[in-house]
Amino acid sequence: MKVLKKNFKVLFLAIAVSVASCSFTTKEFDDPDKDKLLIDLITFVLQKGHYEPKEMNDEFSSNIYKKFIEGMDPLKRYFLASDIKEFSKYQYDIDNQIKIKDLSFFNLVYSRYKERLEDVKKIYPKVLEVPFDYYLDETINVDYEDIPYATSKKELKERWRKQLKFTTLTNYYDLIEENGNVFKTNKDKAFDDEKNSSELKEPKSLSELEIDSRESSKKSLDEYFDFVDDLERKDYFSIFLNIIVEEFDPHTNYFAPTERDRFDLQMSGKLEGIGARLQKKNDYIKIVEVISGGPAWRGEHIEVGDMIMKVKQEDEDKAVSVVGMRLDDAVKLIKGPKGTKVTLTIKRVDGTIENETITRDVVELEETYAKTTLIKKDGKNFGLINLPQFYFDMNDYKERNAASDVKKEIARLKKEGMEGLIIDLRNNGGGSLKTAVDMAGLFIKEGPVVQVASSGSKKEVLKDRDKGIEWDGPLVILVNELSASASEILAAAMQDYKRAIIIGSKQTYGKGTVQNLLDLNQWLRKNDMGDMGALKLTTQKFYRVNGGSTQLEGVKSDVIMPDRYSYIDIGERDYDNPLPYDKIDAANYDVWTGYIDYEETIKKSNKRMAKSEQLRLIDENAKWIKERRDENIVTLNYTYYKAEIEKRKEETKKFEAIDEYDNHLSYESLPYEIKLMKQDTTLTQKRKRWHKSLSKDIYVEEAVNVLEDLHISNIKNSKFAKVKN
Repeated sequence: MKVLKKNFKVLFLAIAVSVASCSFTTKEFDDPDKDKLLIDLITFVLQKGHYEPKEMNDEFSSNIYKKFIEGMDPLKRYFLASDIKEFSKYQYDIDNQIKIKDLSFFNLVYSRYKERLEDVKKIYPKVLEVPFDYYLDETINVDYEDIPYATSKKELKERWRKQLKFTTLTNYYDLIEENGNVFKTNKDKAFDDEKNSSELKEPKSLSELEIDSRESSKKSLDEYFDFVDDLERKDYFSIFLNIIVEEFDPHTNYFAPTERDRFDLQMSGKLEGIGARLQKKNDYIKIVEVISGGPAWRGEHIEVGDMIMKVKQEDEDKAVSVVGMRLDDAVKLIKGPKGTKVTLTIKRVDGTIENETITRDVVELEETYAKTTLIKKDGKNFGLINLPQFYFDMNDYKERNAASDVKKEIARLKKEGMEGLIIDLRNNGGGSLKTAVDMAGLFIKEGPVVQVASSGSKKEVLKDRDKGIEWDGPLVILVNELSASASEILAAAMQDYKRAIIIGSKQTYGKGTVQNLLDLNQWLRKNDMGDMGALKLTTQKFYRVNGGSTQLEGVKSDVIMPDRYSYIDIGERDYDNPLPYDKIDAANYDVWTGYIDYEETIKKSNKRMAKSEQLRLIDENAKWIKERRDENIVTLNYTYYKAEIEKRKEETKKFEAIDEYDNHLSYESLPYEIKLMKQDTTLTQKRKRWHKSLSKDIYVEEAVNVLEDLHISNIKNSKFAKVKN
């Protein structure tokens, strides 16, 4: 996904504006109502800039109507059937309302939701005051999409009673299991010395456990409604705007200002602040993680579990209390530019209160970035680079990006005598289009990587123009159903060039579109209403160099290996309104001829996989997961519930071998990272967990087998051959 931020000239290259009199520069947006201004601005940009703009008609209106109500009340636990009947008068009129900036539908649904929310906040505490009869033979239907809305408040209360009983029954079962373990532990300790008697715990009675289970359910709901109470009208209006824009396609989204900041962070993996993850707990802002390497971690200022009471900026005299404040608002006070100082009033876990002054800095989120391991097998070294996403710095591409990081890792692996390379793109949802092109260039001499088509204009071929090759040895790319967008560009290009063998799911996600991030503030001549946020807009489709689109079709693996997602609806094709699949002419490119036995290696791998007992078990497990997901009627009788859980436990025993698998490969961090580990024990633990996970990974094992089977031609300067189109 190519993201362009605050760049007016580039925007006009990306977006075709057909009517000069309605260009972005002449349209005025001056409505004093911010919500109406946003509707006007967003719908205009959608119609003029989207790759395939939709007509706003009755069908469009009906879709918005259904999805907004579902979005506000997905489990049908707030609205009544009478509410839906009242809402229905707008079902085919929302398109007309949008055009004249009429918010009657949104206002009605929002105000009724707030009203029903208050009703429910009175229901659940009363329901949870009374013990449940766990031996009554009753069930609950969890297929919320198909159940009707409650026809009365009495019926709604009964629906909540069943839902709360279901939640509490789960807690009750878990507590009984834990209580039984306490009894067993005590029994074992009875044989120990008397000094252990102080460690014995007294098992609770069933009535005590029943009370605990209801209290646990109430506590969870209290915390949920505390979070809901922090939401403001603008948060719900953001949901409404997203329902509208996503009707154009699944990847067009509206980002409110705080959401845009999170998107920037996701793309760059960097933030400026103290280096801590925060969570609101009751009225307090709680530290839930101290980010390794950040300023708070370096200075040992705070610990997990500490509560932030007040925040004071270095240029202000008074501290601001954040007790009871919305989390987003508190985060705004705590974050800040590199080099500035912030003083936090901290309540420690032991109850003491102290002030801590922290100098803010750029914090890099290590889990965002590429990570590398050296795989050792029978005296041979292979490299694996795991890439979570195609990240880049939105303000300075050259500062840090996935392609430049992978290039560095390849150089380090070559120093260790790497004989083959695995690029792991499983679960990689994409990122920067340019980064994908640059990364492809690490493995080919030069040539087209992806073709991009814009609405109303000719296609553009994005090429690798660097004749250098960072790695010309055996290459395997791992994918699954969640490998999307930029991941599919890289995998498709390497497959079309016959440069790499693709191993993984039957097909990848199937996202073949390009989005631009547009700052909505740039179209306002004057803005007295604050930040308007941004629109992530689908402006282009990309195509493989062979002319095929990855839209819906994804990339088909050369070697297909089942996984837990194999029978679950996932991917672009499972949305209601994806853009269609199509094809264009192929580009002119030279395929890689450096492998002696490319096709034969694929055949050998597929034969191995067909005989694999581990893959047969994984496939059986995937079918079992699909069957469980399709079960919608759940018992609320403890005896039957326990029997069902025990049955499932018994059924899953045969799948335990999946996690017990050992691929007999050894994994080592690279020398530079081993040095870092001496200063960072957290990094050491993270890598140990990763290596343990890799040791059970049959996909990595087969990737190494394929690398061993691939043989490189020794003939120089003849590793590419023309493709005739």
